[in-house]
Amino acid sequence: MKSLLYLLLIVICFITEAFSQETPLSPKNHSVNVNLVKNEKSDMSWFMIQDTVKIELGKVHTEVKKIEDTLYVITRINMKQSSTQWIDRTIVAISNFKPLYHSSYNQQREMVLKFGEKVTGYYLDKKTGTKNDISEETTAPYFDSNFYPQLIRWLPLEEGYANTIKIFDYNPTAKIGTMTATIKQVSSSVMNLKQKEVAVWKVEVTDDISDNTAISTYYIDQNTRKILQQDIDFKGRMMSLEIIEAKD
Repeated sequence: MKSLLYLLLIVICFITEAFSQETPLSPKNHSVNVNLVKNEKSDMSWFMIQDTVKIELGKVHTEVKKIEDTLYVITRINMKQSSTQWIDRTIVAISNFKPLYHSSYNQQREMVLKFGEKVTGYYLDKKTGTKNDISEETTAPYFDSNFYPQLIRWLPLEEGYANTIKIFDYNPTAKIGTMTATIKQVSSSVMNLKQKEVAVWKVEVTDDISDNTAISTYYIDQNTRKILQQDIDFKGRMMSLEIIEAKD
């Protein structure tokens, strides 16, 4: 009898553990509220923080646009110390947010990724003039790493929510391939915005791109689900993106 009870206890513990482990979010398994996905534009100031001093690095303009069955996220960055605009474009399928295309152009590099059975494209290092052709095999569904910060704000956020997200990232000087982003913690908070108190979801996220050493904290308006602020802590080096204006 004792052996039977012990065996039963092991089975119960195994089942409980299996059900307690969330399946990572991916285009084949996501809980995004598609009604929250809307055409919109936002402008943010990008700061580096040293002690209590904020030094503005530039402005970030982001546009989210639905065109037929695809969703475009276009980011333009104007750095104070540069006359060249940084432009990133990400295209995903609206039905499941499966990645279709990503491009990134700035002073340091050019990159184009086309997502299909393989990830193809190129990466040009402008400093060295080295150009790498990209052809990466993938075996599991994933989101584009450049898209997942948008994805987070449309999830069913609530106190205590946590999950993992499968992503693909390409960086020849760091990591290449599928990896994981982790929503570590979600809590309800209030922030002051233009002399008004706004209820926000405070979402703490890390990912394998930085070996989980960089912590991004997003402050997401609970009503509109727009990102009002993003704080980044990378081994004690602090940066912040703060909303200037958001409009549909």
